[in-house]
Amino acid sequence: MAYLNQTSAPHSSFMTRVSSVLSTMVARYRQNRMYRETYNGLNALTDRELADLGLHRSQLANTAWDAVNR
Repeated sequence: MAYLNQTSAPHSSFMTRVSSVLSTMVARYRQNRMYRETYNGLNALTDRELADLGLHRSQLANTAWDAVNR
């Protein structure tokens, strides 16, 4: 008795794959730009203003990253 298993990968064109890569790159660029803007905005605050927000300078990178990834 013989068994035959056939699987086929979806046929995507070269341009579809290129488009997918480019859209991923654009999304990551936008995410990185938003992170930098958020980080720079928080970094521009004084220590007293950060304390009012309940933040310390050592938390700025994580806070900016969390804000972007929500």
